[in-house]
Amino acid sequence: MITSLSDDEFRELAQTWLAENVIGDYAALKGRGGPGDEEVGFDLRVAWEKELGAAGWIGLGWPLSHGGRGATVSQQIIWAEEYTRAEAPARVNHMGENLLGPTLIEYGTAAQCDRFLPGILDGTERWCQGYSEPNAGSDLANVQTKAMLDESAGKREWVINGQKVWTSLAHVSHWCFIVARTEAGSVRHKGLSFLLVPMVQRGVETRIIHQVTGGGEFNETFFTDARTGADMIVGAPGDGWRVAMGLLGFERGISTLAQQVGFERELQSSIELARTFGKADDPVIRQRLIRAHTGLQLLRWNALRSMGSGVPGPEASISKLFWGTWHRDLGELTIDIMGAAGLIGEALPYELSLEQKLFLFTRSDTIYGGSNEIQRNVLGERVLGLPKEPS
Repeated sequence: MITSLSDDEFRELAQTWLAENVIGDYAALKGRGGPGDEEVGFDLRVAWEKELGAAGWIGLGWPLSHGGRGATVSQQIIWAEEYTRAEAPARVNHMGENLLGPTLIEYGTAAQCDRFLPGILDGTERWCQGYSEPNAGSDLANVQTKAMLDESAGKREWVINGQKVWTSLAHVSHWCFIVARTEAGSVRHKGLSFLLVPMVQRGVETRIIHQVTGGGEFNETFFTDARTGADMIVGAPGDGWRVAMGLLGFERGISTLAQQVGFERELQSSIELARTFGKADDPVIRQRLIRAHTGLQLLRWNALRSMGSGVPGPEASISKLFWGTWHRDLGELTIDIMGAAGLIGEALPYELSLEQKLFLFTRSDTIYGGSNEIQRNVLGERVLGLPKEPS
């Protein structure tokens, strides 16, 4: 059991396994495939996910009773650090491992856990998130996608109709967890349910949204009489808002640690760029780099605090607000360091450097997953108890 290992022993275990397995084509990827770069080496990264699963590196912090390894907080941090230092391929199932898995463990039934957790743990089933809609982005309570329970002809199935948008990797996912309105006439937070819906069926259509970075991992997803079993609801009917918010809490807590190790690598690259472009001694650039370093340490400490507080509450919005702003600022800093060179493409017709992709993609960090404005409202109203914003 890994919990019996000291942190030093566990670090050695992680380093050894990564050194022995991040080789060949996996090593050639150099850690690519992250935000704004998701299409790079995708098939290879799918194969890598299965390698991780076979070796027990998926669901590291899940409890033993649910197929995880019960890793301590410090062990999970060590794994994230060593994974990034080894430049292992970017992961393809963040939604499954870090969001849905903990949500099913907390809110799902035993049957749901038995059905879905093994596919996440062995790297064979990928998930996407069906939250945002054209008129329900940051204002998730405005969800209009509907689901009705069909009990005709001996069936008991939810029938789903509606549209989701910004559905990351929907075109390569097997399942989608969606928030849908299951009570006719309900409004806002009431009458919503959290459903698990198979993506491979006639009633589901995905359309790729091409981004300014050149990638296309975002999608529009259309549900037209799509179906899922009556037992594919997490929590009770009408209890979807509570489950959905619980999932977002997991997103803004434990799963941010690995993300922050990636941020550390990006910051280090920016420091090296400052040296390359002769900006390392520029007092303004140095001050901005110091602020970025300080902000990254604050992100880490806040994530550690969140991990020790059980199921995250609305306070988790602190993390999203802070890291979204921090990452956007890092993208701007990187281009400022490069100066005019940062505004010129590497090649025609449309080839961007990793630094340019970072700058362009991070513009979205303060919007997706709940905009900065929404996060401030959540913190003001639900944490500080301030009056609600006027309608």
